[in-house]
Formats: sequence, C-alpha cells, structure tokens
Amino acid sequence: MKKEENSSYDFTYITDNSKKCDKNSAFFLTNLNERYFEDAKNRGCTNILSADEVSKILGIKDSIKIIGITGTNGKTTTAAAMYSILLDLDIKVGFQGTRGCFINDSQIAKKGLTTPTIFETMLNIKKAIDKDCEYFIMEVSSHAIAQNRIDGLDFYLKIFTNVTQDHLDYHKSLENYIHTKSSFFSDESMKLINKDDTKIVFNPKNCRTYGIENSATYKILAYSLNEGISAALAKIEKVYDFVSPMHGFFNLYNLLAAISAVDMLGVATMEQICEAVENFAGVAGRMEIVSKEPLIIVDFAHTPDGMEKVLDSMKSKDIVLVFGAGGDRDKNKRAKMGFIASKFAKKIIITSDNPRSEDPDMIIEDILRGIKNTKPIVVISDRKKALQEAFKWQEEDEVLLVLGKGDEVYQEINGEKIPFDDREIIKSLIKDRI
Repeated sequence: MKKEENSSYDFTYITDNSKKCDKNSAFFLTNLNERYFEDAKNRGCTNILSADEVSKILGIKDSIKIIGITGTNGKTTTAAAMYSILLDLDIKVGFQGTRGCFINDSQIAKKGLTTPTIFETMLNIKKAIDKDCEYFIMEVSSHAIAQNRIDGLDFYLKIFTNVTQDHLDYHKSLENYIHTKSSFFSDESMKLINKDDTKIVFNPKNCRTYGIENSATYKILAYSLNEGISAALAKIEKVYDFVSPMHGFFNLYNLLAAISAVDMLGVATMEQICEAVENFAGVAGRMEIVSKEPLIIVDFAHTPDGMEKVLDSMKSKDIVLVFGAGGDRDKNKRAKMGFIASKFAKKIIITSDNPRSEDPDMIIEDILRGIKNTKPIVVISDRKKALQEAFKWQEEDEVLLVLGKGDEVYQEINGEKIPFDDREIIKSLIKDRI
C-alpha cells in the first residue's frame, strides 16, 4: 500500500511481506510474520509498524463503525442478512467474510479465509471508508482471535451466535476453543449475545441479548417454519412481525441476530428493519434450494451441530442424505456426524468431502463408527458418483440434502483444488432426466 500524498512519513509504501521490503518501505509487523522481521531489516527496511500504527495511518479509527460476528455457525448468514438489511435501508456498508468482500452491493474481493490477514482487512476497511460507508461488517473466526488478526481494530458492536465443536485440530480442546471465543467479548464494547447458548463468558457491560428459549432483550414469542419463516419478535414490551423465504430453525436465530443488531445501530425503526428482512433470501450454499421438484437442498454444514440443525429443520420429510468430512481437520467430529446422520436420515450415502492429504476411505471409516442403526447406508467415495446414486435413490416425497461443501467450486485432494460444484452436478442430473 502506498502512503498518502503530503504525509510526513519517511517511507513510500507499507507491506506485510518482507520480500517486498526495501529502504523506501515500512514493514507491518504481526505475530504471523514476525519470523521475517530480520529479513525485512536485511532488505533495508528501517520503518517497523504495529497494527495500531497502520490503523492510524489508514485513518480507520473513528472513521467507520466496525461490527464483528463470531460463533461456530451462523456468522456468514447473520453478517449477510445485516448487510442486506442495511443496504435496503439506504445505508452505505461494507461486508467481509467467507464469501469475500463487498462494498455498497459490489464485490471487491473473492472468497478466501473467513478473516483474512489484518493488513488485508484494514485495506478492505479503508476501501469502505473511501466509498463513504458508515459500517463495516466482518466475520471473526476463532483462528483470527487466537492469531491476533483483529489487532488494531476497534469494534463498535460484537455479536455472538453460538459455539459447538469445531476446529479442535487447532484449539486442541473444546475448553480452549470456548476460551478463545470468550476473549473476544471481555471488553466493554457494545455486545449482542445469544442468550440460548450459555457456554461463553462475556463482560455484561453494554450487552444486549437475543433468544428463542430464554428471556432476552430481543425474544421470539411465536414462529412458523412452514414454507419459510414467519415470527413474532418482542423487544421489551412491544411486538413486531417479520417473514422470510429462508428455511430452518437455525436461520430463525440468524435473522433474529441480524434484526437485533441493526436495531442496536439505531439507523431505523424496528418496523422498517423487519420489513427489509423479507428481501433477504439467504446465502449461496446455505440451505440453497437447487431443485424444487424433486426437492434438493445444498448446505455448507460440516460440523455435528451444523448437520443437526439442518437435518432437524427438515425432519418433517423423509431425508436422503449425502455427506462426508474434511481431511486434515478435527477427527473427533466424524463419528458424531455419522451418529447425527443416522438419527435423522432415512437413507444415507457417505462420500468424500475435501479429503486433502488424507485417504478418503479412512475418513469414511471414522464416520461409520458413529452410525448406530441399520438404515440403508451406501458408501461411495467418489462424490460425483455419490450424487448420481442419491439422485436415482430419491423418491418423489423425499428431500435430498447434500451437506459439507455448500457453494464451494472445488474439491481439495492431495494439495490440488479440482473443479467441483455439487449444485452444477445436480443441475446436470436434472437436465439429463428431462
């Protein structure tokens, strides 16, 4: 990044890559690149900047309100719903997360890490400021918290969705994972906490809550999940209604979080916010209906809790389920995913997800250990063949759920990303049948 014209700094650009350093540069030092500190100096760089200093140089502090959302599940949908609502309210806003970075309804960066490097995040925020955005919504992963990839950012509002088992390959234990999430909410910034998830610890100052089962600042009083979502929401003593084309009980939580958060910003009335919800149809790859007849839904769910929520939301129907588990990730969740599949699905096809460097058949063996009944189960490690078999296996009144990859357009096998999109394969199967 080049410095602003007429600045008083004695460098011409900032970089977090030591290989790009020279006497005219400033090196943005983070805990992820500190091992390259000597390399930066050896290349002639004498200006070393912290996250706070870079944030100040970019003019981020006090120029925009940053909203951070963390939780095992629901980050992307909650953030995207907030982004959609704010745009409908004619408020300029940026959004960064798993799906990329968007500013005022235009995509400026493709999909990548849930929370990218702090320098990339700051540059995205700077672009939002340059486009006159009042707010910047970002997903905050547990990795980003642990690795200080949110240093230098002052959050106006922090939102907690839930915490369940995930990323234990990194955090080593659920207790460590929960502690990492909790640390995000230890300060006195404004917070919105899911009252129905009691696992995390948070500073109660400047905190509001949302919930369905427990008393909360924002509470769902009644709801229907038939043909979408309709609900009555109580804020203190006043009740508001909203409807959505989205499916699933878990999306009721996501929408409730989004509505509550936007209300906390004070940019519109609750009536205006609830009206805008109807225009948000969801996120690609999250309960995405690829076909209505036959009913085929693709979802990103890749954790035990995520799977259970998706399957539970469709339990009124007979379910044909296709799923696998990712390689080089937490192995302990695989048997749990198998157990949940056998609990809800009528027919199960276990296949490959993103095996990465692992043997797909060994991953499948781990999943099978959790299956505790004799329901029809087919093992087909080739994901395309598994989808073909599921398509033939599905009967008229059944729903086919394809879980794990959502809107991913590749399969990661032995270090190679091979083009693969569940949705496109399903569409081609439907076309061939017609």
